[in-house]
Amino acid sequence: MLTVEDLDITVKHRGSKRPLVRDVNLSVGAAESVGLVGESGSGKSLTIKAAMRLLPRNASAGGSISFDGHDVNGLGRRDLARYRSRDVALIHQDPRAHINPSRTIAQFITEGVVHTGLMSEETALEQACALMRDVGIADAEKRLKQYPHQLSGGLLQRIMIVATMLPSPRLIFADEPTTALDVTVQSDVMAILMEQIRDHHMAMLFVTHDLDLAAAVTDRLAVMYAGTVVETGDSEDICSRPLHPYTAALLRSRPSTTEVRRLTAIPGRPLAAYEVTNGCSFASRCPFAKDQCRNEVPQRRLMEGRTVTCHRAEEITGPLREQVS
Repeated sequence: MLTVEDLDITVKHRGSKRPLVRDVNLSVGAAESVGLVGESGSGKSLTIKAAMRLLPRNASAGGSISFDGHDVNGLGRRDLARYRSRDVALIHQDPRAHINPSRTIAQFITEGVVHTGLMSEETALEQACALMRDVGIADAEKRLKQYPHQLSGGLLQRIMIVATMLPSPRLIFADEPTTALDVTVQSDVMAILMEQIRDHHMAMLFVTHDLDLAAAVTDRLAVMYAGTVVETGDSEDICSRPLHPYTAALLRSRPSTTEVRRLTAIPGRPLAAYEVTNGCSFASRCPFAKDQCRNEVPQRRLMEGRTVTCHRAEEITGPLREQVS
């Protein structure tokens, strides 16, 4: 359904261009859930914005992004509006930052489908009430008349999910949809989201830095570091048998649910894509790095049915899996 090939994103900065995303390749099939994981600043949200053509004005994208075989970057105004209103939808990280505080919940939910002619206002309100009940919102008719400041964060995120589901898009971009919520609310919202996606046979590209959560709700994972994808494959395989040192380091840094122990931090700090000059972007933090890693850019290759970008993947597979176990 969605195919991203050799995606590069640069931004203008003080008269020069800085790369923020480099050579990203990923795909999402029909009714498939794909997770995009990595530390903050690795380019996950920018990749989603590029797929929706929502990059800021000072940013430019190279490579190709296609939806159902159609070039997203080549869509005209009318086709782009149709693509954004019917084919794809975006669940933002912070609902309060993306809901107009001066408009009612009913206006926020129904505006898109009514404006584009997908539904009449009466039908939109009726279906919105049904969806609100599906996601656990009581007194739907009352909530529709309220304003965003009158609802809690958990309710607002449910409202965001309803607005996303109402036009029945084929692909949902979920940009860390539970980060702004309390821990006790996060699991409820994710359960509701996944139930709706399954019931409506939708596909999802799920952005998060929580590897455990991504593995639990997605079919495949793509791990990003410094603006590029370093490993892709089945979620279960990646979490049990990582091939890239960065993936293994993320898995080791998870807090344990069975024992009290000191967290294992990844040494150094995350790099932005523009800070990477020569060699592998993870070389400065990798315990397995050698001169080749520091001087030569690794190429993407197939290994054990997955893609991995690492010079020494075959040599270090055993030690990596011992670390994770």
